[in-house]
Amino acid sequence: MFPSLETQLQRFDDLEQQLQDPAVASDPNKFIPIQREMGGLAKVARAVRAFHKLEGDIEAARMMVDEETDEASREYAQSELDELLAKREAMETELEDLATAGDSVTRGGLIMEIRAGTGGDEAAIFAGDLFEMYRHFIDEQDWKMEVLDASPGEVGGFKEIIFSVSGEGAFHQLQFESGGHRVQRVPETETQGRIHTSAATVAVLPEASEVEVELDPDDLQIDTMRAGGPGGQKVNKTESAVRITHLPTGIVVKCQDEKSQHKNRAKALRELRSRILDMEQRKAAQARADQRRTLIGSGDRSERIRTYNFPQNRVTDHRINLTLHKLDQIIQGNIGELVEAMVEFDRQERLKRPAQG
Repeated sequence: MFPSLETQLQRFDDLEQQLQDPAVASDPNKFIPIQREMGGLAKVARAVRAFHKLEGDIEAARMMVDEETDEASREYAQSELDELLAKREAMETELEDLATAGDSVTRGGLIMEIRAGTGGDEAAIFAGDLFEMYRHFIDEQDWKMEVLDASPGEVGGFKEIIFSVSGEGAFHQLQFESGGHRVQRVPETETQGRIHTSAATVAVLPEASEVEVELDPDDLQIDTMRAGGPGGQKVNKTESAVRITHLPTGIVVKCQDEKSQHKNRAKALRELRSRILDMEQRKAAQARADQRRTLIGSGDRSERIRTYNFPQNRVTDHRINLTLHKLDQIIQGNIGELVEAMVEFDRQERLKRPAQG
């Protein structure tokens, strides 16, 4: 019914078969990427398999209706068939949603970057608040989070923090968090009670697989250095920090979160692949911009997408004119209502696309 979903189910089946190979199961470098890709495809695989089973049940129910000679038994079989047909209609809607969502629903992983913007120390504290907000939400979804790199602020929070998130539906739900986040509140250091405005930027990058983005070793300049920041002398004795420059694009990533240079290198390569994929997707989106304008999904970090007003306990998402007076709950990680509103808005925009040509 939906060829793209059938293709994704086939890919899931292929990956499932690969995991049966002991050589793959015992090699983390092969096992973990496969497991991560399967996590993204799992929702589609379950839905398509369930639809196939339902189709079989409907066929069997039709045969029973045709073959039954007893009137009462035929009526019972017909009622069973009617229930199954109603269930199929609901399931077709679900499959349409999955197909309409594109590859975002099958991409399980992402890399999120939060940077303090204008506002000095208060901006770094706000970046830390955003990180905690997302961390709580990620925990509630049973997703996995891993910090790739962090630069703490001088009085708290972060000047910058980069972390990966993996789990079913993670990218699909968090993809629209990219952009400028503005906060209005009275800082703890403010003695006059004046409201200050500061900002942080969030970037959500799709986690790229090695298949999607192949890195030529000749294109990479890899530098090692001693890790800076907290950790004491023990951390700084070895050159565990890694900086990788992708020469064709000029993209630079660094990682010093781990004491192992090997682990830092692996994390940095993951981030580099994602940044290259993100750059390629942005170029493609820009090429389509003349054909279709949309209010969301640009991921432009200079675009102010949301304001958090603490005195009024208010959060406003400017892209869809949604205002919620429950900032106290949202900052604790209860962002489901904001996330779902953006996903639904994008769904409606996508559904309009065929009608617009």
